[in-house]
Amino acid sequence: MTDTTFDVALFGEAMMLLVADQPGPIENATAFHKRTAGAETNVAIGLSRLGLKVGWASRLGTDSMGRALLATMQSEGIDCSHVISDASQRTGFQFKGRVTDGSDPPVEYHRKGSAASHMGLADVDEAWLRSARHLHATGVFAAISDTSIQAAVKSMDVMRAAGRTISFDPNLRPTLWSSKETMRHWINALASRADWVLPGMEEGLLLTGETTPEGVARFYRGLGAKLVVVKLGAEGAYYDSDTAGTGRVDGFPVEKVIDTVGAGDGFAVGVVSALLEGRSVPEAVRRAAWIGARAVQVLGDTEGLPTRAQLEEAGL
Repeated sequence: MTDTTFDVALFGEAMMLLVADQPGPIENATAFHKRTAGAETNVAIGLSRLGLKVGWASRLGTDSMGRALLATMQSEGIDCSHVISDASQRTGFQFKGRVTDGSDPPVEYHRKGSAASHMGLADVDEAWLRSARHLHATGVFAAISDTSIQAAVKSMDVMRAAGRTISFDPNLRPTLWSSKETMRHWINALASRADWVLPGMEEGLLLTGETTPEGVARFYRGLGAKLVVVKLGAEGAYYDSDTAGTGRVDGFPVEKVIDTVGAGDGFAVGVVSALLEGRSVPEAVRRAAWIGARAVQVLGDTEGLPTRAQLEEAGL
């Protein structure tokens, strides 16, 4: 393999996140906490905090939200040289409600026509992409527009041709797709290009029709994945791989669930970071489960993502 500059490259939309300060319907909230959001940016931040070299490509507006998001990503040590700030476009944002029962909080997106949705084939700089040894992709980036689907496919094809590894988290956003059938087609088409596929059990049921973790894993192994890790929430995860066979890893106990959003991104951080360090599949899934458990105990999407020191303190 040729020399690489980055450990991981990612494409995706960053959004400003406004989290209600009180439980109840979003429309009743009178104050919000400002945070960052975005599946790929959550993973980028998590990997960078663990000491990996991360490059992120995107488009933002030059509005206050875009400026804040770019500054946040840069402050996390992420290479943003392929983030385009476009004065003619606006940055996407979302509202998130508060819940007290551990359920998924209500989320309201304002991202249609955003700067990132204008990303397309021209945004995939092949030389820059090949300067990373790994690509992490999600179904969210593909969902935001017809041109972003093309960019997602191209980025994965470029990395496959270059012999790099690719991880893929389906990260379903049904409201962004024209139909469930279209979503299922494209998500599985992207998964077929990945080495490591990381579906949740509910996602797996919707995407494959399989009703067990073993069935979901077999489906994606049949599409060519070398590793499939099926997330099972509090129960942990099931894995099926070329190198470690099959197995289960228990979840980590959580005293109180504050916010479930971001747990899957934290899980991806654990799997990808550990495998790129040469750890075994069971070790990678255990680290992923621990980070995922941390993520649900905080208000925002990234506050629970650990530093390298915190990871080592936990023996992971």
